[in-house]
Formats: sequence, C-alpha cells, structure tokens
Amino acid sequence: MKALITLILLVQLPIHKAAPAAPPAPLGCDDPESEAAAEVAVNYINGHSHHGYKFALNRIEDVRVVPQGPNNDIIFLELDLLETKCPILSPTPLANCTVRSFTEHAVEGDCDVKLQKLDGKISVLASKCHSHADSSEDISKVCPDCPQLASLNNTEVLETVSAALNDFNSKTTGPYLRLLEIGRGKIQYHPAHVVAVEFAVGATNCSAEEAKVNVGACQLLPEDQSNFGFCIGTMVKLPTQNLEVDCQLYGHQPGVTYVHAGQDTSAGLPPSAVGFRNHDLRLSYHNPLASESSSSEMFRSMLSAKPVTKRAVAEAAQHDKVPRPVGFVPPPPPCPGKIRHFDI
Repeated sequence: MKALITLILLVQLPIHKAAPAAPPAPLGCDDPESEAAAEVAVNYINGHSHHGYKFALNRIEDVRVVPQGPNNDIIFLELDLLETKCPILSPTPLANCTVRSFTEHAVEGDCDVKLQKLDGKISVLASKCHSHADSSEDISKVCPDCPQLASLNNTEVLETVSAALNDFNSKTTGPYLRLLEIGRGKIQYHPAHVVAVEFAVGATNCSAEEAKVNVGACQLLPEDQSNFGFCIGTMVKLPTQNLEVDCQLYGHQPGVTYVHAGQDTSAGLPPSAVGFRNHDLRLSYHNPLASESSSSEMFRSMLSAKPVTKRAVAEAAQHDKVPRPVGFVPPPPPCPGKIRHFDI
C-alpha cells in the first residue's frame, strides 16, 4: 500500500520543462565576427579585381546572418569601400596602402557580398560591386582650386600619358615600357593649367635603344617573367610648359597577371582607352556551388529588408517611454557601423 501511494505521488508531481534557449542577439556591424567577414570580403574583392586600384574598408553598412545548420551560417554584407593609392598590380599589402583623401577626389565603392562561415572558416560565395567618384561640386566647395577628375578618354589626359611615357622611355637605361591602362587623370586650370596622370605599365623584351629601331617587335614579357609597374606624370601647360614623370617597376610577382583590355598601339595608348569609364570598380562573382538565381534572390531579400529594419528601429526609439537614469547614454545602433576614414 505504501509503495502504491508513493507511485501515485510521483505520477502527480508537476513536470518542469526547460525553457527554450533564447535566440542569439543580432550581429552588429562593428562586432568582431562582422569585421572578420568584411576583411575576407575586401581581400577577395581586391584579389579578383584586374584594373584600377585597391580598395579599403570604410564602413560596414549592414550585416545579415542566416543559419544553415550546426556551425554553418550564410552572411550577407553591405560594404562601403574607398579607393587607395595602391594600384591593383602593386605588391604593397592593403594595410600599408593610403586611402585617397577627399580633396584628391575620392572614389567610393559599394559592394554586396554573400559569404559562408562553415566550421569557423569564412569564404566568399558571391559578390557584386560598383564605384563612383565624389561630385566635382563637393570638391569645389572645400577646395575651389583643386584639380578635378577627368575622363580617361579626355584629349589632354591621353596626350599627357603619351608624352610622359615617351619621355621616360627616351631616358631610361632599363627595358622599354608599354602602357597597360590609365588609372586616373586630373586637370587643374587655376592658378596654373596642369594635367596629372597615373598609369600602369609593363616591361617588354626590348631595351629602350632596341625599341627605337623596331618598336613593333617589343612585346610584354611572358607570364613567368612579367614585370609590371606604375607611372605618375605631370604636365604644366601654363604659365610655362614643363613635364615630369616617374615610373617604378615592381619586379616579377609569381601568380600576378594583367588582363588586357586591348592591344597596345605603337604610341603606347590602347584603343580601349577611348570611351572607357573612369574610376569604375565593377566586380560580379558567383561561386559555382551557389546558383546565380538563388544568390540574386538572397541579395534582393537582404536589400529590401533594410528599410523596414531601419524604420522599425526608429519607431521603437520614438515610442520608448522607459525612464532612463540621469546621464544615460543609449548604446549605438547595431548598423551601420563606424566610419573608418570619411564619409562621401
């Protein structure tokens, strides 16, 4: 009888179920995990860009995490990048590259990147980037006499590149250099008329002396001997004429190649320079393991959700009537993140 009573009591005892685990807090744009993913993304973007300059992270605009299973997350990032002074072919590490200042006519890159974090390892699945230069009006407000960016097919820019490269080749004791691409061109009209250019070059199999005999026979060195470099030229047209040029070859870099946009002419100017858009970071990549349609759909979902999220945060802040202690400083919103350089 005593055993039966004990059994009944045990059956009637309430069973307390463990409370479900709280969902993880949303990832903030300045959280270490977001910054680690952004670093992978920026390195990937620079590693897969074949023209122009390296870009540095300026701000993480937004981050989304979609769990896929144990130790498997899909991460979506919206990144603001800024152009540096390091050409894409330069061996200088990104950490040592100087971001171009606002008055030097900065260029901003906007990138949407899809990544996967699997067992702690982050990799890029898809990315899409474009860039734009700050408006001339904004530059003029801060620095009225600063030179303005010009199109790469601007006549004065093309003339200055040709004159600068010819001048360097006429004086060098090294290999004859051919133009790969024009990176930037700027023109200043006051107080002096000045054209400043930057352009990438490649060493050929000819010396400068040999090129004078038959420049058409001078070809870029093969991939296993390639030697790329960069030149900066300045031509003063008024009040007095003057031309200065400085070129630096990087030496052979195994694995570094240049994707040719067109064949060089004997004058060193590629036909593709005509009509070529200036300062445009265009990069679109999809991992073969992630279909283009699903990647595009996820990017669209991410972008369409952002305005709703920001509006919800604003409404919550507006209707928050909870009393706060004197001197209380609310925490910053999780996104967008901090600006590392400057806003344009």
